[in-house]
Amino acid sequence: MKDFFLQLKDKFARPMDEEENLEQQPEEYVELDSESQKEDRSKVLVRPFVMEEFEDIKEVLDVLREGSTVALINIKPLKDKDLVELKRAISKLRKTCDAIDGDIAGFGEDYVVAVPYFGRIHRQSNVE
Repeated sequence: MKDFFLQLKDKFARPMDEEENLEQQPEEYVELDSESQKEDRSKVLVRPFVMEEFEDIKEVLDVLREGSTVALINIKPLKDKDLVELKRAISKLRKTCDAIDGDIAGFGEDYVVAVPYFGRIHRQSNVE
């Protein structure tokens, strides 16, 4: 039994020169840039979109649901092509903005702005 343990000891013991080499080697560090990753997540992204078909609304809805993107949507191509599809897309966009506690507004004739929960769109009152 004693020989068995001596054999195990010999198998698992490192040679002395190998241990010395480990002690002499300088320690290597890997630098992680965790601060820039945190900053990227906390920044707001303003992203333009062009709506040429009803299906283009899916990408806009996805980024709004993520919660850190303000969407500037050019609706002119779809408006020129099919008004019924445009109304469907705007309706879907409005429902999503309501669901995520966001806001949506027209911006000129050809643009719609949609923001997630953290933003509100200023509307001027035309009271004279």
